[in-house]
Amino acid sequence: MPVTVDLHLHTTASDGKLTPTQLVQLAASKGLRTISVSDHDTTAGLAEAQQAVAAFPHMRLIPGIELSCDVPGGEVHMLGYFMDIDDPGFQDMLAIFRAGRLARGEGMVKKLAEFGMHIQWERVLEIAGDASVGRPHVADALVEAGYFQNRSDAFHEYLGRNGKAYVERSKLTPPDAVKLLTDVGGVAVFAHPWFERRGNEPEPEQSLIETVEELKAAGLHGMEVHYSMYDAATVDWLADVARAYDLIPCGGSDYHHSGNPQEPLPGVNGPPPESVERLEEAARRLAAAR
Repeated sequence: MPVTVDLHLHTTASDGKLTPTQLVQLAASKGLRTISVSDHDTTAGLAEAQQAVAAFPHMRLIPGIELSCDVPGGEVHMLGYFMDIDDPGFQDMLAIFRAGRLARGEGMVKKLAEFGMHIQWERVLEIAGDASVGRPHVADALVEAGYFQNRSDAFHEYLGRNGKAYVERSKLTPPDAVKLLTDVGGVAVFAHPWFERRGNEPEPEQSLIETVEELKAAGLHGMEVHYSMYDAATVDWLADVARAYDLIPCGGSDYHHSGNPQEPLPGVNGPPPESVERLEEAARRLAAAR
């Protein structure tokens, strides 16, 4: 059955390399009918994306966002859908998160210099433009300077969480992220859960289930099951977990147009249309409760 839903896409508003218009055009060419632009810590790309979607009567856009959260020894990402993006308090919090990204990025540039990799912070800002600055922009500067072939190579040794030049930034706890989204009518969804571990646990399945239980108690509505980089066995296992905890099975490509030759394109993997219907119902219940 062809994939018609992709709920995890990034644009130049954060760390994607396609503008919202270009991304929508690509999604349409892949036969997608429902998409969500879910940039990191910003909703700045949504207005342009909505204008672009208007050129494709068969397509709809779900407003989305992706937030980074701290857990002991690791990081969790939380997706939100259908939130009130005009809520002033919500936008104030996003501005704080983006300021943290700036400080973290500048710190990484300084650490990279200690390893003989000299890039200019001003160049990172130029690459980011009006986007929410992130590690991928630092990676792009490293690639441009000839230190690496692509973003993923830069992340592998230096910019990833355990990388030599990694710098922390302030983040929400996962339950706080769920609450932030819920308070503005957003449907909270646990992003790429199999990649999010509490360190190097001997029993990662149990650790993931513990995280799901914690987030479900905080108001979590869904989790990514149909994620582009999961094999069939992982998808099946996560689908069982989602059913056990009455979570909406979501997913998508997590597409950035990163330049990594192995990056899956939009439309390669995604949830069934029924998941969109369940997200809409959850959003209606949250709106009624506000």
